[in-house]
Amino acid sequence: MADCPIKRALVSVTDKTGAVEFVKALEDEFGVEVISTGGTARVLSEAGVKVVPIEQYTGFPEMMDGRVKTLHPKVHGGLLARRDDPKHMAEAAEHGIGMIDLVVVNLYEFEKTVAKPDVTYADAIENIDIGGPSMLRSAAKNAASVTVVVDPEDYDGILDEMRSHNGATTLATRRELQLKVYETTALYDTAIATWLADQLDAEEGDAEAESGLPDEFGVWLEKADDLRYGENPQQAAAVYRFADEFAELGSSEHPLVGAEQIQGKPLSYNNYLDADAAWNLVREFDEPACVILKHQNPCGSAVAEDITSAYDRAFACDPKSAFGGIIACNREVPYELVEHFADENKQFVEVIIAPGFSEDAKARMAKRPNLRVLATGGVGKTPELEMRSIDGGVLVQRVDRVVEDPATFTVPTKRKPTDDEMAELLFAWKVCKGVKSNAILISRGKAGIGMGPGQPNRVDSALLACERAEDYCEREGVERGSFACASDAFFPFRDNVDVLAEHGVTCIIQPGGSKRDDESIEACDEHGIAMVFAGARHFRH
Repeated sequence: MADCPIKRALVSVTDKTGAVEFVKALEDEFGVEVISTGGTARVLSEAGVKVVPIEQYTGFPEMMDGRVKTLHPKVHGGLLARRDDPKHMAEAAEHGIGMIDLVVVNLYEFEKTVAKPDVTYADAIENIDIGGPSMLRSAAKNAASVTVVVDPEDYDGILDEMRSHNGATTLATRRELQLKVYETTALYDTAIATWLADQLDAEEGDAEAESGLPDEFGVWLEKADDLRYGENPQQAAAVYRFADEFAELGSSEHPLVGAEQIQGKPLSYNNYLDADAAWNLVREFDEPACVILKHQNPCGSAVAEDITSAYDRAFACDPKSAFGGIIACNREVPYELVEHFADENKQFVEVIIAPGFSEDAKARMAKRPNLRVLATGGVGKTPELEMRSIDGGVLVQRVDRVVEDPATFTVPTKRKPTDDEMAELLFAWKVCKGVKSNAILISRGKAGIGMGPGQPNRVDSALLACERAEDYCEREGVERGSFACASDAFFPFRDNVDVLAEHGVTCIIQPGGSKRDDESIEACDEHGIAMVFAGARHFRH
């Protein structure tokens, strides 16, 4: 059926936003008969809508604390009957079943209920909606004749269409609404199943619960935007966000996807990848921190007493590589910082991401209209899980964080690090996590002045990091040496230590755990280097 007039509607909503205005328009403009349930019927009646209570319509009372009220043949027969089938219509007439042309339903707020810290199992179960999904699915199945609305945002569009189609809706609209219903009920059921699985895991204390990774889980993604292309122009690409019900799986409180874009061109695929890496890394620090990232590697990183100073020190690490990079800050960006990168350094920046920006900073950045400016609204912790697609499946892991307690570190060398050296090593350890493996990070003064990323052997990474640290010293006119070094994994041979010592490294932090640790310890003792074993590895492939 193409255009289907709406003569009778069934309304039962948890979210009552706009419901009264919508239903009054149905009644006043189109003479629609309105059937309703419980609290919705009460709200509509108080607003002056002529409501037929559901128990009056079915001839059967609500019972069992409201668990049973719409599960009745007069409801589902009125929704499911095919209007173009004489047999269906004859059976409906025989049993006194009238047709229901419009269903307006949204569901019990299960997700909000279970998010409460004091929620009980019984409370959660009572907030599993049965009648709502049943009505939605019945109505959506019969979208050839029935209009079904699950989202208050659709109210105005339905009214506009009825006004232009003599009180009817079109098949095209009903099919769009049909899809939205099944997307909604799929999300709803998956949220319930995920919560129930979590409860069982917690009760049984099995291996799955210990890992925090379920045997199976559903993920629902909503397209946030189409991208111009992927990593290369011949690759189509889009960015998706986690639907609210699944945000805790792979989204943080202040995520990149969902940040306010204050200005600039749309982000590209590569912009998203780099901005994500920079944003996740800068959130490792409690003190004001800035990371300048290029091609997935932090070419500049520093902490300081204020965020502008942190930027200045991060930029000084490697001004050449900073050109065309991403700036990430964990504090609001003031005008002074923008003045430094835009006017003093004349740095070309693809993206700058921060919790927020001062008004005068925004005004200055507006002079660079192509600069992409992202405000997340806060910092918060990183996501819990991360996922990567592979051929035939998805890899899922807990997000890597630097959470090691220095009290658990061991120092196997004769010389122990000073307090200042330990503070420097902890800084380098956090930054090193963000460098591609094999990763070596050289720091001094809590600035990442030398980076050796992604080399096929660790000695080459060490050489590269040391050369960049020495370049920094030459640019800044300071004496080389007194460097701290972080390695994302253990040293397989002592040659790493020998190279680092030759270039002025005086303290090292690494996981430890190599069969040849004794050789590395011996080399450190020969060179007077203090070495710390953190006991954890931070590969980033």
